Amino acid sequence: MISATDPDWSREKIIPGRYEPSKYLLAAIRSYQRLRSKSGLMARVARPFVVMKHRFWSAVTGADVPINSTIGGGLMMPHPNGIVIHPDAVIGPNCLIFQQVTIGEGLKPGLPVIDGHVDIGAGAKIIGSIRIGAHARIGANAVVLEDVPENATAVGIPARVLKNKMTVALFEKDIDHG
Repeated sequence: MISATDPDWSREKIIPGRYEPSKYLLAAIRSYQRLRSKSGLMARVARPFVVMKHRFWSAVTGADVPINSTIGGGLMMPHPNGIVIHPDAVIGPNCLIFQQVTIGEGLKPGLPVIDGHVDIGAGAKIIGSIRIGAHARIGANAVVLEDVPENATAVGIPARVLKNKMTVALFEKDIDHG
């Protein structure tokens, strides 16, 4: 199983000869964040070039992932077009985000916190002060307005949590021994 706490940096590795613009976008974000933590002439000189690289790959991908985002390692965006992430939202390690996903503010004040290894389907909207638990799955076009527990699947508009097979099996086991 993929870890929800330890980033798998190989998921962001740029492979020569492959056209994966989202990996170049992430590389620009990671470079900027490394340079921002350093003080020195070389870091100050390099930062504007990294910002330009980020802007270029943002335009190529059609994704709005701010350069100062809080994103855990191992993020995968196979089809980054239309992805919008609020700069203050928190995304854990090893997540998978498909196209047209929005992660940002909603009616509830605050921003989403997405734990590790969460898979978010195309067109999903995660808005407001909510938490998506580790290993959760968000269905395509779901509008998530409430918290989603670990290992759960949320689908629909507004999203509702489905009972998964493991939950049902544990529930039935409790009934047999109760």
